[in-house]
Amino acid sequence: MENRNLSKLQEEINETFELHKQHALKLRLSTKEERARKLSKLREWIKKNKAEIRKALYADFKKPATEVDLTETYLVLSEINLALKNLSKWMQPKKVKNPITLTGSSAYIQYEPKGTSLIISPWNFPFQLAVTPLVSAIAAGCTAIMKPSESSPHTSALLRRMVMEVFSRDDVALFEGEVEVATMLLEKPFDHIFFTGSPKVGRIVMKAAAENLSSVTLELGGKSPVIIDKNANLEDAAQKIVWAKFMNAGQTCIAPDYLMVHSSIVDPFLAEVKNQIHKMYGSKGKAIAKSKDYARIINERHHKQLSRLLSDARLKGASIFFGGDTDEEVNYLEPTILTQVTEAMDIMHEEIFGPILPVVTYTDIEDIVHTINSKPKPLALYIFSDEQFVIDFVLSNTSSGGVCINDCIVHYMSPDLPFGGVNESGIGKAHGHFGFKAFSNEKAVLKQRVGMTPAKMFYPPYGFAEKRISKLFLKIFG
Repeated sequence: MENRNLSKLQEEINETFELHKQHALKLRLSTKEERARKLSKLREWIKKNKAEIRKALYADFKKPATEVDLTETYLVLSEINLALKNLSKWMQPKKVKNPITLTGSSAYIQYEPKGTSLIISPWNFPFQLAVTPLVSAIAAGCTAIMKPSESSPHTSALLRRMVMEVFSRDDVALFEGEVEVATMLLEKPFDHIFFTGSPKVGRIVMKAAAENLSSVTLELGGKSPVIIDKNANLEDAAQKIVWAKFMNAGQTCIAPDYLMVHSSIVDPFLAEVKNQIHKMYGSKGKAIAKSKDYARIINERHHKQLSRLLSDARLKGASIFFGGDTDEEVNYLEPTILTQVTEAMDIMHEEIFGPILPVVTYTDIEDIVHTINSKPKPLALYIFSDEQFVIDFVLSNTSSGGVCINDCIVHYMSPDLPFGGVNESGIGKAHGHFGFKAFSNEKAVLKQRVGMTPAKMFYPPYGFAEKRISKLFLKIFG
């Protein structure tokens, strides 16, 4: 971008931020009805433009219409409906008990809007991951500046149109562009920053936020493992894993990243995985490439990254059990299953974020825990087992943002579960009430009666009585 254009953009960002800063003070007093009107207007726009959302996602990476409806549009509408249903309850002050030492006083938590917010969203679910945090920001009474990914330009353009048609500029604004746009925005002292993307960029966002002591929600990623125990239902497990992995061509932050299969069932399980791929996408090769139900890799750069991981694994001894076909011209990569995988391969240390699924075997449950704990804490962990001991052992000895038992990724759809990672895979929680709280300050309020306070017993000067009382307090309450 030319210096002149950068200068103009900087002015626009400065002006918009100041506008939001002033408007955020007014929004602190916004009522449930005012916030609900904005959410309802957003909901109606989405319903009216469902076809446009499908077109934009297909233009960006040939995302199937059914996947768009389920993983983009439905999830956003569900989030709006949940907020509208619960907004009154979420906004109400929450009473808390006081200890006996504060007898006569009352206390409560007041949820106040943090103020200005910045939402930086990725390309893999470019509509849903931009609008879901926006719903939380509006519900909490915040302003929002959005920065969608430049890698999904058609969806970004549609989001810009949505913002212009639904919101006033001092409520919600959107800036498109490359990394320099995000850099300019991150220099501003936002009250809250909500970022969804890679751990690498998450570190950059957190460093920028630290300069202004802005609070953050970081929805990142990682290598989400899948454990297939020897007593698992193989058909059920294979069906669920194939859907969760190859939906969106594997470009999902909570997609199964690698499989850990008990050595006694690996052959029949892989045969069932192959069978399920055929059922969902067609037979190997050209049939899958022609399938309207299978998405493409987002761009050439990411296709090359996936090809590099695949080549490195094969060079170091991995075998292709299924798939492996590619077409760089249309960013196609066939669903691919790798066996004979070792820790020496890059694919076991980098988040794959594509339709390649490495398979490793195990015999001892402790080996599972060791492998998982040797890597950064994942965003999700999946266990297929009917053995409660196995489930409890894995849950107790590993850490992850979320867990599904006998299923994959569907915990994301539960409105009453917090969604987020741990350390490398994320900071903070989102969705529903958790999203509302992410954009809210939980303000502690204590109200004391006039003329009363237990602190009077400890006002200076400190004499014999005060010392006796303090010792008594330590004895009783210490």
